[in-house]
Amino acid sequence: MADQNDINRVWDILDGHSIGMLTTQFSGGLRARPLDARPDRDVGAILFVTDVRGHKDDEIAAKSDVCFIVTVPKDNIYLSITGRATVTRDPAKVRQIWKKLDDMWWNGPDDPNARLLKIEPITAELWDGPSNKLVAAYEFAKAKMTGDKPMLGENRKKTVAMS
Repeated sequence: MADQNDINRVWDILDGHSIGMLTTQFSGGLRARPLDARPDRDVGAILFVTDVRGHKDDEIAAKSDVCFIVTVPKDNIYLSITGRATVTRDPAKVRQIWKKLDDMWWNGPDDPNARLLKIEPITAELWDGPSNKLVAAYEFAKAKMTGDKPMLGENRKKTVAMS
């Protein structure tokens, strides 16, 4: 059974840090590119506005398993989400999640090249350490002197079932 506190932590990270790298599969291996997530915890999905002119649509149609990674080094947060993706033409939903910055790439949410990319998260890997660099430095120094592992918080690494 999924731990609701861990699930909430994943959504909180996405709400506060939306820029990440989306990795898809293609015949030559893996391909990653930066995207701006629009998490919707109420429906349990991560949404993006994307462009039909890229390779993502074909890659996701062929292999829907993807990975979205968010890192926030200054806060010692590292999040990797594995899920299943779909890409659709949905101007109404794109309009709901549209950000002013999207105007740089498209002529509004009704642009014929704008697409809705949706990830339904399956599993999240979360490395969530202390945000205080002094605490982390102390723990690393202490570990080096004692040979023990550094204590970087209860949530050093967790695997979170997202459903």
